[in-house]
Amino acid sequence: MRGSDERTGSLFSYVDLDSRVGGDHPLRTIRGIVNAALSDLSRAFSALYTEFGRPSIAPEKLLRAMLLQAFYGIRSERQLMERLEFDLLFRWFVGLGVDDLAWDHSTFSKNRDRLLEGEIAAKFLLAVLAQPQVKRLLSSDHFSVDGTLIEAWASLKSFRRKDGGDDGHGPGRNGERNFHKEKRSNETHQSTTDPEARLYKKGDGQPAKLCYIGHALMENRHGLAVGGGISQATGTAERETALALIDGRRRGRRITLGADKAYDVEQFVHDLRNRSVTPHIAIDGHLSKTGTPRKTAVDGRTTRHAGYGISQRCRKRIEEVFGWIKSSAGLAKVKLRGRDRVDAAFTLALAAYNLIRLPKLLAAPA
Repeated sequence: MRGSDERTGSLFSYVDLDSRVGGDHPLRTIRGIVNAALSDLSRAFSALYTEFGRPSIAPEKLLRAMLLQAFYGIRSERQLMERLEFDLLFRWFVGLGVDDLAWDHSTFSKNRDRLLEGEIAAKFLLAVLAQPQVKRLLSSDHFSVDGTLIEAWASLKSFRRKDGGDDGHGPGRNGERNFHKEKRSNETHQSTTDPEARLYKKGDGQPAKLCYIGHALMENRHGLAVGGGISQATGTAERETALALIDGRRRGRRITLGADKAYDVEQFVHDLRNRSVTPHIAIDGHLSKTGTPRKTAVDGRTTRHAGYGISQRCRKRIEEVFGWIKSSAGLAKVKLRGRDRVDAAFTLALAAYNLIRLPKLLAAPA
């Protein structure tokens, strides 16, 4: 019998959102871990708010909504609020009832900035990793580190001389600028839009962009990110941040650290060995300008062991972390300004990457 194509309406709704989400939906596993982590952060949330005034958006709901934005690659807060208005799955995950109104996008952005400035993203990443079902998946002995460029929310037109000597430009707010043959460097120039962004290029033949460097520390057993952050773009930032990240993971015993050939620097290898860290760093096999093999700081004490080859295979999985963050979470060009806020968004994206992979990892046989 053919059904009737008529819209049925009712004065009251008795929709149970939980019953509308399948029992095997991946977001069920993710929400359980997220809720446990948010419960551990209750005291940190309380420190961000006063005891008086009008109630704001609950920080737990804010964080769940921000995670959904990363999971589904939603480009803006306006689109996220539109999705919350009609998507029952989104409402269930965030914690909104069927009859609750979605927030205004500007209100959401203002409340979100409070979390970004309160170092909540880093605490949330650690809280997720500390959950018992997640902690058992992590390796405590073998890690990999790498960095990637995160393009800043600033135009090259905004890269002006610090002394104001190049203020002449075309008419209008976005007038044309001719900087052909002009020598520009981070010592003499600065972006007027995002002063903490620096002009940097990844390698020879690559264009220079205003950007930051995003860093990630990955454990090698399942490829989960266990640390990371944002630094200003300099030639030594990757190695300096790698040392800071590995200092937070050492537990008094020798560990290994895999990295690409950009980390094959004598001082960096020396610093790792002083920390009882075995440097599983890729060797630069190219020739120098004189035609001789490039000098490497990694010797046979490390490369002769089978574990070195295993680390070299495992470390490449860190590119999956950066690939997901840039393509799915939308951080190829970050839409925030200032190093602290970009750092918070990047760290939250690391947590989102871990969460999106956990349902499959937890369902796999031990």
